[in-house]
Amino acid sequence: MDKQALDFPRIGVLPPGPLDTICDVGNVTVGHCTLADGAQQTGVTVVRPHGGDPFLDKVPAAATVLNGFGKSTGLIQVQELGVLETPIALTNTFGVGTVANAQIRHAVAANPGIGRAMATVNPLVFECNDGYLNDIQALAVQESHYADALAGAGKTFPQGAVGAGRGMSCFSFKGGIGSASRVASIQPGLRYTVGALVLSNFGRLPNLTVAGRPFGRRLADQLDQGLAGQGENAVIVPEKGSIILLLATDAPLDSRQLRRLSLRAGAGLARTGSVFGHGSGDIALAFSTAYTVPQLAEQPMPAVAMLHETRIDPLFEAAAEACEQAIISALWHADGVTGRDGHHRAAIRDAAPQWRQWLSDTAF
Repeated sequence: MDKQALDFPRIGVLPPGPLDTICDVGNVTVGHCTLADGAQQTGVTVVRPHGGDPFLDKVPAAATVLNGFGKSTGLIQVQELGVLETPIALTNTFGVGTVANAQIRHAVAANPGIGRAMATVNPLVFECNDGYLNDIQALAVQESHYADALAGAGKTFPQGAVGAGRGMSCFSFKGGIGSASRVASIQPGLRYTVGALVLSNFGRLPNLTVAGRPFGRRLADQLDQGLAGQGENAVIVPEKGSIILLLATDAPLDSRQLRRLSLRAGAGLARTGSVFGHGSGDIALAFSTAYTVPQLAEQPMPAVAMLHETRIDPLFEAAAEACEQAIISALWHADGVTGRDGHHRAAIRDAAPQWRQWLSDTAF
């Protein structure tokens, strides 16, 4: 669904970038491959940090594990070396190994010396469990799906129930892919952009908070009264989902500063009503497009003036706001999906068509 054509809640006070997505940052692009066939409701989403070869020209990065109930791969080396070596891939829990193999094959095809004359490559894949809507045991995700998502990466991309987000649930409704950006003013004449992309698959409906208002409690009360929706959407279940939060910025930050930035994704997540529950795998990663680090020792290292620590607060604010907006965008962009065994997740905008009135109600 076209973000420009869709009306959805706008969060915060900072200005967005022109696209209001993670692609407002540098040469970042995003691509999807969506599988939507009966019990197979899943896919792959790829975030490319730049248009070149990320193995030869690495970007600085760091991650924060808010709650480690997850099966991602590649995080240990990112934490140790502070760089990305492949595009970032998102998929379902049982697709991680397959997508990692696809990343390795793609990197080797571009650089035949990998694992021989050159170092091995560190694939980076994040996951959420889409098993309620998707027959995750079918292992439907194939290496070709990663290749398709990578080849289709561009500056504009759909959000909601697409790519890795196809089978994801959020606050008992349809979740998935959401993105946003915010522009941070560091000082007069100096501004940087922070973009967020989330794979949103978490949350208990009564906890849902939209623009600071207890939206989920009001909607849950309505559902319990039988005014809209039935079945699974009305069930109050323990927190057992996950969310992956990706942040990109054009600010010149090193990996230590990027780890600090990634931590602030948790502030945006908490504002929507998450408590980082026991069964929720909540992982945030931040990277900078301001410079690259060469693979080959013969090439010079970048000489970059990093942002002073005392000027980083506006980026923290932008990260929190962009993540909060991206989660809300995922909810409002997602169409309803029926999948495995007839399981259904409805679109939140269909269950609460009066959401504009609720959010404008001063007594709410």
